[in-house]
Amino acid sequence: MTSEDRTGPPGSLVAGARAIVRAGDTSEKVRLAHATARAWFRRELALGSPSRDGAMPDRPGRPDKPVLLAPRDMPKRALGGDAGRLALIHSLAHIELNAVDLTWDLIGRFADIRLPRSYYDDWVRVGLEEAKHFSMLEDRLAKLGARYGDLPAHDGLWQAAQETGHDLAARLAIIPLVLEARGLDITPPMIEKAESLGDADTARALSVIYRDEKNHVAFGAKWFRFLCDRIGIRPEPAFHGYVRRHFKGALKPPFNDRARSEAGLTPGFYKPLVRLTG
Repeated sequence: MTSEDRTGPPGSLVAGARAIVRAGDTSEKVRLAHATARAWFRRELALGSPSRDGAMPDRPGRPDKPVLLAPRDMPKRALGGDAGRLALIHSLAHIELNAVDLTWDLIGRFADIRLPRSYYDDWVRVGLEEAKHFSMLEDRLAKLGARYGDLPAHDGLWQAAQETGHDLAARLAIIPLVLEARGLDITPPMIEKAESLGDADTARALSVIYRDEKNHVAFGAKWFRFLCDRIGIRPEPAFHGYVRRHFKGALKPPFNDRARSEAGLTPGFYKPLVRLTG
């Protein structure tokens, strides 16, 4: 991390987003997210531009640990017992840290596109909430005698950013409408599991994340439709095309249809893609 990353408040929203993504220290990344969001909502920042404030980095700053592995090389861990609980919380913290960088990259990378201020209001809120989620899970690890970085983590999430860095509609299709929407499917069972084990603190943290993720998916659906309307294409077929081109995984049921629909992601978006599972 350079001295440039420690100054604040940033000169523009783009400069703040760039500093957040570049920051290697997780506490500094979270601090910068709070400072930039606060300055933006106080109307103290201009939007800025990547051409004036610097291009977004190809990869985010990261601490020395955790060791990052390819998804196929990640050790298989049973989810029962204290070790399994730590592994789950650690993996969720890693996902939320990536979500911080993915969101602020979404803000900074595409700032030269003419978009309403409300677009930035929505995603700055998301970037702030992702930082909050990481801090909650980091605190939970600390109370269990661990810390972020104690276990290896996979390096697959940032590939979605690199794959869609040229196209805002593709980025919205893959990040909020595939990856975050998956969180709506899998988080309720995790909450129930934590409650059944008597881990009320973890259940509360996951409940906050689940509530916020509904809004994140809703913002993704809202702005994806906005972009499709702007260029005169139908959202559902466009979404199918983006997922087939840019998402290398599979859309796997069961889906939380109710939560997805409440967020504006109706079954016509994702049900036709289930055949990707083969």
